[in-house]
Amino acid sequence: MVFFTDFFKIKEETLDSYGAFNISLINDLPLFIDPFLLFGSKKEEYIKLHHNILDYLTFLKSKSKIGKATDAEIKSWYKFSEVKQNWLGYSVSGNGGSGLGEKFGKAMSANMHIVYDDLNKEIITTTSHLEKVGLFQIGVGKDNISDFSCNLLKSYLLEYTEIFAKAHLKKNQVKEINVGKVYFDYELQRWMPKRITLPYYNNDFIILTPKDLLTKDDNWINGNDLKGNFASICSSIPNDQLRSEIHNYFRSKLPAPVLTGKGRRKKIKKPTQKQNSYAINETIQKFPEILNYYIKSKEENKEGAKNISKGKVQEVEKIFNENVSKLINQLTEQSKFYEISHTSSFKEAIKRVEFLKDVIENKDGYRLFYFKGQPIKREADLQVIYRLTWYSSPYDVNREVNNGRGPVDYAVSKGAKDKTLVEFKLASNSKLKMNLENQVGVYEKASDTQQSIKVILYFDNFEYLKVIEILKELKLEKEKSIILIDSGNNKPSASNVK
Repeated sequence: MVFFTDFFKIKEETLDSYGAFNISLINDLPLFIDPFLLFGSKKEEYIKLHHNILDYLTFLKSKSKIGKATDAEIKSWYKFSEVKQNWLGYSVSGNGGSGLGEKFGKAMSANMHIVYDDLNKEIITTTSHLEKVGLFQIGVGKDNISDFSCNLLKSYLLEYTEIFAKAHLKKNQVKEINVGKVYFDYELQRWMPKRITLPYYNNDFIILTPKDLLTKDDNWINGNDLKGNFASICSSIPNDQLRSEIHNYFRSKLPAPVLTGKGRRKKIKKPTQKQNSYAINETIQKFPEILNYYIKSKEENKEGAKNISKGKVQEVEKIFNENVSKLINQLTEQSKFYEISHTSSFKEAIKRVEFLKDVIENKDGYRLFYFKGQPIKREADLQVIYRLTWYSSPYDVNREVNNGRGPVDYAVSKGAKDKTLVEFKLASNSKLKMNLENQVGVYEKASDTQQSIKVILYFDNFEYLKVIEILKELKLEKEKSIILIDSGNNKPSASNVK
């Protein structure tokens, strides 16, 4: 059992017809709420939710004008725990997250009156947007926007889940819970709790989320898009004088042109990506109205936002729900894969990888790693997929995050003295050689273990040969703890290369 419908024994069609995403109850899936989809929707309930967010921003701005927020106010108005019960986000292991802390609260509080200087009196844009705060370089990133959005929509999501639970779940599958920080009382100026009946599993409640509020990778309004289209955004500004001032200021923040080379090979050295990004940030700070013109361009393409988000949700459903379910079925048929039980974490982990390799290479399991004919070449996605195949193991399989040297993909353990580290990498990773040469050894030392497994996924002969060359250079070609998996969709493939 992996997904909500598995654990609560309901048909996928029932959940799908309700419009909710079928979450995994093993670990988070890489989706999050994009508040722009509220603005872009024609549903009255979503439009109302967008206005509710603006009401709260208006309240925060009014307090920002009065003066510096106290620690108690930061805690009350800005600090929220991650809504982990929706099982969405970026966690590779489980569903835990850091939430919104004091740093976020202070950064946002101090800049409310600057970021939202035209709140409720917009001239260029149709309305204000929560995502705008993430476009300023003030320490508010997309994770913060996602967590903040989810908390501000918490009341709606809880009610949405309760309606489904009462209609489709049994009494022993639900529980009345007193949930904290559900709605904001503007008279008391504090977040209030509420009792509500919700699905209940593993000593915690569960929140369902409508598919049409979800996206993957980036919000529709996001800093990467702003920087990538900075020149065209500035060119679209109708005021000639403002355009010229912006252009001149931007150029003044770039390094002076440098002529390199000799003779006919002379050329002007272009600014680096870092230098260009710095110039953009400085220009936005000087001319914040640029953001309004950018947001206006995004508002004018509401349908594009909805279509792209819908496609991304379908991609996640295909990769993580449909494909993983097929893989689990194949593994279940493969010599009782989920009944594997060995005397050590290393033997358990290596045997599971070997079974996984056999299914991927010989039983069409490679299809798991493709979407619309294209291979999935994102290690974060592959790590989530791999984690899902461990769902019934008696061993702890967790992201190793606190060894002081950065995260290794997984630590498989059974007790403090039996731990094996697992790295799950792509052959196309440009740092693969460095990883094989140094990284896992460092992690082993920091994690007080001498056991590790390196799993390398390749998609074609070129990638296979690259890996073999690296292994020969490092004299690791006979190392049994390094396992190569052929995920190519053109069999036979690199396994025949000598």
